[in-house]
Amino acid sequence: MKQHNLKSWVKSGAPGIWISGGAVSIAVIMTVGLLLLIAYRGLGHFWPADLLQARYSIPGQESRLLVGELVEAEEVSRARLKGAGFPVGTDGPEFMTRDLIKVGNRDINGSDFTWVIGEWLSEKSYPLDLIALERREWGNFYGYPVSLKEAGKVVAEGAEVWPLLQERLERTSNLATDLARIEKKEINAINHGLERLRLQTRKLELDGQLDAGAQADIAAERAELQARYEVLEKELIRLHTDVDRDSLVMRDVSGQEKEISLGSIVQAQQPNAMSVFAKIGSYVANLWSFLSDDPREANTEGGIFPAIFGTVMMTMLMAVIVTPFGVLAAVYLREYAKQNAFTQIVRIAVNNLAGVPAIVYGVFGLGFFVYVLGGSLDRLFFPEALPAPTFGTPGLLWASLTLAILSVPVVIVATEEGLARIPRALREGSLALGATKSETLWKVVLPMASPAMMTGLILAVARAAGEVAPLMLVGVVKLAPALPVDGNYPYLHFDQKIMHLGFHIYDVGFQSPNVEAARPLVYATALLLVAVVALLNISAVTLRNHLREKYKSLEH
Repeated sequence: MKQHNLKSWVKSGAPGIWISGGAVSIAVIMTVGLLLLIAYRGLGHFWPADLLQARYSIPGQESRLLVGELVEAEEVSRARLKGAGFPVGTDGPEFMTRDLIKVGNRDINGSDFTWVIGEWLSEKSYPLDLIALERREWGNFYGYPVSLKEAGKVVAEGAEVWPLLQERLERTSNLATDLARIEKKEINAINHGLERLRLQTRKLELDGQLDAGAQADIAAERAELQARYEVLEKELIRLHTDVDRDSLVMRDVSGQEKEISLGSIVQAQQPNAMSVFAKIGSYVANLWSFLSDDPREANTEGGIFPAIFGTVMMTMLMAVIVTPFGVLAAVYLREYAKQNAFTQIVRIAVNNLAGVPAIVYGVFGLGFFVYVLGGSLDRLFFPEALPAPTFGTPGLLWASLTLAILSVPVVIVATEEGLARIPRALREGSLALGATKSETLWKVVLPMASPAMMTGLILAVARAAGEVAPLMLVGVVKLAPALPVDGNYPYLHFDQKIMHLGFHIYDVGFQSPNVEAARPLVYATALLLVAVVALLNISAVTLRNHLREKYKSLEH
């Protein structure tokens, strides 16, 4: 009886439902768990951690004071510690605590991080007057304030330094903002103008039209740009002098003093004296800086805004390119081409293209788009710039086209499936009412197939936004803080190289000389890449659902 009930239960299909449901649940749990782990490891980096001061006593050696942030703690066996060079001996418990402490002061200590044995730390404290300086170079500096100087003269000492330091840092930050604006925008515009004049002169020379009048006009415009540059140069000298006017003398825990220019300090905090609300405010500010600033220190510090902008710009440009080509190919295969052996071979080829390794597309993009197509464009339209390439070098346009070629099979397949689902009666009804085949296609078939087109676009964006291997060959670089969009004609520079979140993760995670400093940024950038892809997909899904509701009534 029980065996009969078991057979009936198996035949009912219930085991398949339970297995499928369990598999989906496990996949969802694993995905959510992975995202939570990435979020915890990445977002926790921006919280202003307390600074620990302790005495570190290694057996048989003189003890020393150290200051830093406790980053990680783990239980390690004595054998492993001994293999790592710690003089742990053989007596005592089998396992000991090993702590990773960010001690900063790289220009003094030689390294930002150090491993210590937790049991050898004593006299632990969290002094309120400890200062953490985030610097533009050499990482963080931890220590005590000694004095604040203005033009080499001491203006505050000891406890008087901290309140005055915040005022001077705000002034220096405003000056640094003006300095960056002049260097990145105004001087960049002048350099762009001078380069344009150089190319114009060369073009007129090649065309045999560089007469005295043209030379005089170009010389006058060049003189005007040079005069503007001289004015800005004087302003830059003044700003640099003002930025470097003030300096802070700090003393590290060993008693060594160091003078630091306020112009090299991003921010100063006393984390041990901060309240919870102050830390929350600092956390939000740090997170915003990560999203909006340019990278520093070989991409291990600062922000990633150029990588965000490059990823979104390239993906949107890819979507604009791939959608019409994919849709036109699908329409031809489904609506116009004869269903014979040739079309079957084409469909097989399209399906096989979807499985080609991405790096192959990168090699194709480099060989065809960059060298052949880009080189031809340079010879035809930019001869005055040669031998320096304009489009004959990796850039935004070629990266977008390579991704479009990579993802076009997905759009073709999804659009074809959408066209196949449209009832034949709708086509025949439209033709019976007097509409031509093209009118039926554009006014009936394509609008109803638009949700399927959006599905293909969603899949294309999901695949293309996370690709890294082909982009390394066709336009993505380690550092390109200048955005491909600016105020200089033609405003959108398709020939410019860009940064990308996926390549940024690879570079920071595997090419960084400071592994411990880069690790949390890898998690934070990975989480951000997932968020960007999800945001792009959500936008496309919302549009698809709107189109599906709009044309649902026509299907019945």
